[in-house]
Amino acid sequence: MKVTINDVAREAGVSTATVSKVINNKGKISDKTRKKVNQVVNNLSYQPNLVASALKGKGTFTIALLIPHMDNPIYAQYLKYIEERGQELGFSIVMCSTDNDPNKEANHVTVLKKKKVDGFIIASKFNNKTALNQLVNENIPVALIAHERPELLVDSVTADDYLGGYQATEHLLSLGHRKIGVIAEEATSCKERIRGYEQALADNGIEFDEGLVVMCNGTGTFQGAEVQAGKLLDRQQRPTAIFGCNDVLAVGTMQAAKARGLILPDELSVIGYDNTLICEIVNPQLSSIAMPIKEMGRKVIDLLIAEIEHDQRVKQRVHLSPELIMRSSTTSPKEKGKVS
Repeated sequence: MKVTINDVAREAGVSTATVSKVINNKGKISDKTRKKVNQVVNNLSYQPNLVASALKGKGTFTIALLIPHMDNPIYAQYLKYIEERGQELGFSIVMCSTDNDPNKEANHVTVLKKKKVDGFIIASKFNNKTALNQLVNENIPVALIAHERPELLVDSVTADDYLGGYQATEHLLSLGHRKIGVIAEEATSCKERIRGYEQALADNGIEFDEGLVVMCNGTGTFQGAEVQAGKLLDRQQRPTAIFGCNDVLAVGTMQAAKARGLILPDELSVIGYDNTLICEIVNPQLSSIAMPIKEMGRKVIDLLIAEIEHDQRVKQRVHLSPELIMRSSTTSPKEKGKVS
């Protein structure tokens, strides 16, 4: 026989209203009572009927996380901390990959709305402006992580991409590199990182060369990055260092360099961005700009749940500081590799 909320209340010696408040994380309940109710819920394996709650206009305690693709391990790390914090607050997470496809973005949004998710966290980028605007116009809670949309009244949590791009470039300049390439994707975060790169060059009296910046439009995979990085490495005067605007792009660059017989980092220094787990797996280990991923993940879900539960109207744009992590993929250029 299926366990009901009445069974839980009777076993715990409390009212059904108290059980509901504990399950829904609502109201003022003492820690002792909350602990007792949760213990009974676990002992009886009670499962609230979330579908019925949704039909009654109540929440399903489910949040959708939309990511652009699965190739970049940064999204698994976002999920880890978003899910960790969500569970603490009584919410579960459903993650969907859109493959940077506007049609898939719209389809995911439609299906998830039918499933009555309580809100959306959108990571890094979202191409379908119509679908995103519709969410906002329908007053469905939305929060962005790792990118901003200044034109929309939504919460967002980002690292300072401009500062991170500056830090990466300044690190390479401090080692003596003067011809520094960039490989990037079409995303607001990458644009800001490139802007930081340009400013660091300017502050060091180096003229910006747009030919040293290549874009992986829709091909932000290891293989796509390897192809695009090859365009920089096959130049007659190739760069002595390359800044990948994320770790996947940087590792693809390393693959392209090795395919051409270049010795890393002696003949080419490479630095990435995100400081994902792959930085310590590749050889040489990848220098990278670290974002405060744990803080970002926990903060973005806090903001979203605040809106879900309290109909929060004051939106926040949170900017956190990145940090340079130096490993063995960057060093001073050898005389042979220098280009004046």
